[in-house]
Amino acid sequence: MSAVVVRDVPRLTRRVHDGHKGTYGKVLVVAGSREMGGGAVLCGRAALRGGAGVVQVASPADAQPIVAASYPGYTTFAIRQHADGTFGDGTAEEVIELARAADVVAMGPGLGREAGTGEFVRSVLAGLGETPTVLDADGLFAVSPFRKEFASRTAAIVMTPHPGEFARLTGTPVTKTDREREDQAVAFAKRFGGVMLLKGSATLVTDGTRLYRNTTGNPGMATGGSGDVLAGIIAAIIGQGLSAFDAGVLGAWTHGRAGDLGAAVLGQTSLNATDLLDYLPAAFRELESHW
Repeated sequence: MSAVVVRDVPRLTRRVHDGHKGTYGKVLVVAGSREMGGGAVLCGRAALRGGAGVVQVASPADAQPIVAASYPGYTTFAIRQHADGTFGDGTAEEVIELARAADVVAMGPGLGREAGTGEFVRSVLAGLGETPTVLDADGLFAVSPFRKEFASRTAAIVMTPHPGEFARLTGTPVTKTDREREDQAVAFAKRFGGVMLLKGSATLVTDGTRLYRNTTGNPGMATGGSGDVLAGIIAAIIGQGLSAFDAGVLGAWTHGRAGDLGAAVLGQTSLNATDLLDYLPAAFRELESHW
């Protein structure tokens, strides 16, 4: 491993007195499905808790009413579907058009792995141009093993796999040691470009030249939906002007810190993803102390 170890956590700048919702970024979340609408809700809510000024959640049409009714703070868009549940013709182009008005896209939570979903994700990713992207969960599955054509993108991309998803991305066995884990994460980011955030105990964030080992978080966060929250936080931070690497570091820290604050009150056994949303304000408040 030849990456420089980074220990400092970046900070968001103080909000300006005359700021408005457009000042703090628009996030487009592409997520959810009939069976997993919660992924879209968690990601969208996390983007708002992460400080995004505007959040729009694009979900398949059969999930959109549920996603819309679950939280009033974001707007929604229904991705057209055929009668069998597959994506309608031209839907990738419609989502790409939505992304033109966004500062960053978070894609993948709860999208599912049905026929055509992978093609839809790859088409959207290829058409996003200069829009930074956070790719998570089923979005990662759609590009696994990671395809070289996406390495040519000039826009930032942050990938947030857990160890199993990382093994699928790289086409290698799950790493067994911390050193193996670090070496492979750095090598992957260096080879394909973008930022790799490898989740787990001591989450790693690397762009191939720098490496950050996160120190926050606890085993209570090993629960469904936790990763969806992380993807939304990182997207929100990118939308507020931080680089993809700094957003990954700050996102990992605040996500884990919210988990620690929640576990201190609720215990690790009962901690769940919605609790992370509740404790994110306190985590960000700690970082605002330097203001």
